[in-house]
Amino acid sequence: MKITTWNVNSLNVRLPHVQNFLADGRTDILVLQELKLDQDKFPAAALNIMGWQTVWSGQKTYNGVAVISRSQAQDVHTGLPLMPDDPQRRVIAATIDGVRIINVYCVNGEALDSPKFAYKREWFAALTAFVRDEMSRHDKLVLLGDFNIAPADADCYDPEKWHEKIHCSSEERSWFQALLDLGLTDSLRQIHPEGAFYTWFDYRGAMFQRKQGLRIDHLLITPTLAAVLENVEVELDMRALERPSDHAPVTATFAD
Repeated sequence: MKITTWNVNSLNVRLPHVQNFLADGRTDILVLQELKLDQDKFPAAALNIMGWQTVWSGQKTYNGVAVISRSQAQDVHTGLPLMPDDPQRRVIAATIDGVRIINVYCVNGEALDSPKFAYKREWFAALTAFVRDEMSRHDKLVLLGDFNIAPADADCYDPEKWHEKIHCSSEERSWFQALLDLGLTDSLRQIHPEGAFYTWFDYRGAMFQRKQGLRIDHLLITPTLAAVLENVEVELDMRALERPSDHAPVTATFAD
């Protein structure tokens, strides 16, 4: 089984890239973030014709998450129970072929002194509680998506420049560690303990061409899945396309 996360930064713009990625057989389950589409604008029919099942939680302009899979999703859940009044569509969970998928578009936070950072703090606490509860009922679970956190200096092209800045602050990294402390494994670092594997490259300053990015897209997995993890790859060719998302897909491959 292959499971992929991809922040597409507008599905309207990136739909042809997504369709080609699926048509090439590069994954079995694809989760998307930043759809930037209203609920009724999601291109379900176009994907169904290709043989893919879809569930989604849409929101225009910002946010929006989706799960695309060969098999029909079961037990679909959206949002975080501890933040029932949050209007932002950032979480969708579903069970597919016995694997619990939790797709997240985590809060950016803007800057450490921003009110949006306080929201990010509250949101990650609610996410951690939700994942803890989900793990009590699912031994095969993947928490994946755009976390907007680079967990370590090795996940940043210039640690000195980004020191205690948004995405790379000690506090944010402690939230990421709290998720790992639930019993999850950072799948990419299980396969590649060292090295630079950036998943996001700013459109400005030719950052992709200069190989200067951050690793903020992750797949965190339970021990049952970690035991059968075979590979994790950042699909940089998708970032090199015309009109790309600023994120590259990340795919984890598991033994049958």
